[in-house]
Amino acid sequence: MRRTLIHNAIIVNNGRQTQGSVLIEDGVIAQVLTNGKPLTLPYTEFIDATGCYLLPGVIDEHVHFRDPGLTHKADIRTESMAAAAGGVTSIMDMPNTLPQTTTTEAWEQKMQLMAEKSVVNYSCFFGATNSNYKELPHLDRHRTCGVKLFMGSSTGNMLVDRLESLERIFGGTDQLIVAHCEDQHIISQNTQKYRGESTDIPVWKHRLIRSSEACYQSSKLAIKLAKKTGARLHIAHLSTARELSLLSDEPLFKKKITAEACVAHLMFSDQDYPSLGTLIKCNPSVKRLHDRESLRAALTSGKIDTIATDHAPHTLEEKQGGALKATSGMPMIQFSLPCMLQLVDEGVMPIETLVEKMCHAPARLFGIDHRGYIEEGCWADLVLVRPRPWVVTPEVILSKCGWSPLMGHQFRWRVDKTFCNGHLVYDGKTVDESRKGKALWFNF
Repeated sequence: MRRTLIHNAIIVNNGRQTQGSVLIEDGVIAQVLTNGKPLTLPYTEFIDATGCYLLPGVIDEHVHFRDPGLTHKADIRTESMAAAAGGVTSIMDMPNTLPQTTTTEAWEQKMQLMAEKSVVNYSCFFGATNSNYKELPHLDRHRTCGVKLFMGSSTGNMLVDRLESLERIFGGTDQLIVAHCEDQHIISQNTQKYRGESTDIPVWKHRLIRSSEACYQSSKLAIKLAKKTGARLHIAHLSTARELSLLSDEPLFKKKITAEACVAHLMFSDQDYPSLGTLIKCNPSVKRLHDRESLRAALTSGKIDTIATDHAPHTLEEKQGGALKATSGMPMIQFSLPCMLQLVDEGVMPIETLVEKMCHAPARLFGIDHRGYIEEGCWADLVLVRPRPWVVTPEVILSKCGWSPLMGHQFRWRVDKTFCNGHLVYDGKTVDESRKGKALWFNF
């Protein structure tokens, strides 16, 4: 029997830091050795984690791995490798692929692809449309992470814009509804206003087209529908200070309406458009510095519940143009944990809050079985990080698209090792593809 001892790390779990060790047996955490608790089982492998912090593996609830149908941008294999190198051990993939994951057949086919290709744990959202609401009650709630609802158009054009359809979706499922909230009518009006006679406009005007008002009005409607029907609502990639006024700062277990912040909106602001241009063009748009600072503050106030990436690779060719022609989205999964550790260093949040928002809260919100914590009996999804400076260069990027808006950025923290189901999937240099991740299981 193989047992791995991760020895002498600073363990961050459940709001505490504790010096200790963790024993892994058959993919599961067998012992957490803190406060003088003795090791009672022999080990076959020893990892000295002195100087490292041991965190639960990151759960990224919001990714676009582009597989099937859009694999010139990215695919499950490459993006799951990037995830592993970034300390991410579980992902939830969005439905705007080809075919779109809007039927149970397409959902099953994508899950099969995940089983064949993903080196990290996985699940897939079921995509809502104007007409498929009758399928929602028949979804397997233990295998499906949630229902994705596009209330604003984005890559893949899965816009649900009929009020009757929205009411049927909100009233037709007890699964978590994850909503992309932007008001399409306001976006269309703004596009006409700022485009004039031109076929494209400067990228910095993207935040004026996909404006704070468009986000606020759509989030307001989603919350109104959730309260009317009693649905569980999670607002994806919140991007404005104004939307925070719609949210509660109650503890997560008391909420039926929650919100996610994405790394891009926590790292970038309109002040970055001159240097980064369309590399930071995403939907919802990167907005003002005030919005970014408000989102950062909401991480500790309790109004933001989770942190994800909205990892959305495109080719560099597709990112050419301005606010209208360049595609929206950026690849962030490999660098999300170092980015958030940078915010820890900057005093934005303590490392315990990082673990809460990226590991614990996603596990609780989605009801993920035995993941997201460093506890005996949980799957050994773990990441060791250490303070060691490094620079983002083309050679380190594992995403198939081959670029990052963080090119040239120096980080202080790096991922030293990533364990997925007890297997060392990333050793600090290379990703081991010999084993695949497991399908996530959801309990409610």
